[in-house]
Amino acid sequence: MKKTNNDITTIGTEPHPLQPFLPHGGRILFLGSFPPPKERWSMEFFYPNWINDFWRIMGLIHFGDKAHFESLEGCKRFDKERIVEFASAAGLAFYDTASVVRRLRGNASDDFLEIVQPTDVGALLQQMPECHDIVTTGGKASDTLHEQLSAVSGMTVVQPKIGESTTLQAYGRTLRWWRMPSSSRAYPLKIEKKAQYYQRLFENKS
Repeated sequence: MKKTNNDITTIGTEPHPLQPFLPHGGRILFLGSFPPPKERWSMEFFYPNWINDFWRIMGLIHFGDKAHFESLEGCKRFDKERIVEFASAAGLAFYDTASVVRRLRGNASDDFLEIVQPTDVGALLQQMPECHDIVTTGGKASDTLHEQLSAVSGMTVVQPKIGESTTLQAYGRTLRWWRMPSSSRAYPLKIEKKAQYYQRLFENKS
């Protein structure tokens, strides 16, 4: 039997395993590309990979301790409860730029991640009336959001340099798009330097 286009687009695809985390009063929306395979998770939340330093970066910035969000039980896990409490209080929201993907090599690398269905960022922002800052945490996420922002705003949006932001009108509001370095250890930058870049988000409140 000949395969239709609809058949082809569903072969090997993977829907996003998490619901968007959009706390009341959320003011900063973090967008990665897509979570790693579940066998690499250390918790059921965003940036779950033990060797991803996102939560260590947050620990350094807000508590001066990169281990602040690590489990106190001596296992290689992040403390989801503490993370959710912190993110809710700080108004930090999380999702990814892809809602459905195909892993070309079965790993977490953006280089081998095919985005089948991009996330509707506008739909997320409709639930976040106080949000005026979007943060992409890596190259794939930045490229994907760039396409969507350019289409929505009707102009070619200039991608910000790493650690910087660009201001634009999109989705019925003024937004600042921040492009941050990947928190993956595959990105060749010391965690302390990454934290300096991420710190700028919290020094420039909307």
